[in-house]
Amino acid sequence: RYGFPVSLSVSLSVCLSLVFPNPALFINFFDSLHLNCETIPEACKGEMKCFNHYGGYLCLPRSASVIPAPEPPGQPDPEPYNPCPIGFESSGDSCVDIDECEKDKHDCQPSQQCFNMQGTFSCQCPDGYRKVGTECVDIDECRYRYCQHRCVNVPGSFSCQCEPGFQLAGNNRSCIDVDECRMGVPCQHRCYNTYGTFLCRCDQGYELDPDSFRCHDIDECSYSSYLCQYRCVNQPGKFACSCPEGYQLLGTRLCQDINECETGSHECADGQTCVNVHGDYQCVQDNRCQDPYVHLSNNRCVCPSSKPACQDLPYSIVHRYMSVTSERSVPADIFQIQATSVYPGAYNTFHIRSGDDDGDFYIRQINNISAMVVLARAVTGPREYELDLEMVSVNPLVSYQTRSVLRLSIHVGPHAF
Repeated sequence: RYGFPVSLSVSLSVCLSLVFPNPALFINFFDSLHLNCETIPEACKGEMKCFNHYGGYLCLPRSASVIPAPEPPGQPDPEPYNPCPIGFESSGDSCVDIDECEKDKHDCQPSQQCFNMQGTFSCQCPDGYRKVGTECVDIDECRYRYCQHRCVNVPGSFSCQCEPGFQLAGNNRSCIDVDECRMGVPCQHRCYNTYGTFLCRCDQGYELDPDSFRCHDIDECSYSSYLCQYRCVNQPGKFACSCPEGYQLLGTRLCQDINECETGSHECADGQTCVNVHGDYQCVQDNRCQDPYVHLSNNRCVCPSSKPACQDLPYSIVHRYMSVTSERSVPADIFQIQATSVYPGAYNTFHIRSGDDDGDFYIRQINNISAMVVLARAVTGPREYELDLEMVSVNPLVSYQTRSVLRLSIHVGPHAF
């Protein structure tokens, strides 16, 4: 018999033995039992015994035993009565909001942030995180290509980085070119900024070192032997051509002989004639005639037929002067002989009478009135030659023969051009 309807599933374990004379009953009791058996007279009739139960009583056989279950360990004390709605607490005559976040009365996960609200609270993910189930996981912002160059994801955020030669713009996402030339890059001569980098360039006459920063002088003279006619002189960033003594630069690379006889820079005395030669000059006597020759005019000597000593000598000797450079290419035509008088029926022949002991020259007759002196072998100066070039004229019609000599003084200069 029950005073109130009771479910056997509530924290009460009842074992009734109806077979044995003394059955045992095991029931878990809590401290909050109401003593209804004392408040209700004769609650159980006959052989039944009254046992208090939650809010009521039980009538069991008198042979039944009741054993209370031990209390669960650490059972919290019951909360005091709160007349305010959930999420609020009493403060005097009013109800005020409970800050569950501050009082740590929330159930937010460690990865979440607690935000207090009126009567409740909210669990939210920090910026840069998203909620997956009950946890907050980092958002990989780099997947969305926020950065122009490189993106580095970090917990809850990201950062943009630029390639070398660029720097972050004001929006911290775009990359702009760095003008390294304005930042003091170590270019020795000139710096040119380019997109993402820079280039060092050298002034004319210099070339870039392997380190791409410094410049060194180009030795133009070592590249070619044809830059200058005489001598190439390397200078920082350029080169210059020089000429030997007695020459002057013609333009920037060629050498031109200085004609001291024309410029008046010679030191020939009276009675002498200045003769210009390569790189120098010579002073020769105005009268170079030797007995039995007599001086007829400038550079011309004649041997009168009236003098017995002139019978076997050329009738005239004409003095001429020229110069050649050392190591001149051969064969080379260097001087042309021309007959000054031509008689009908006369035949002229030309040959070297004297002065060519080594065979450095030969005569090539061009026609009846002219011939060419040819340099047969390369000669090295300084050196002087005096060639007697003889022309023999024969006229068989009148049985006439005459001879004349052109005495050619050849100066071989000391330099090869």
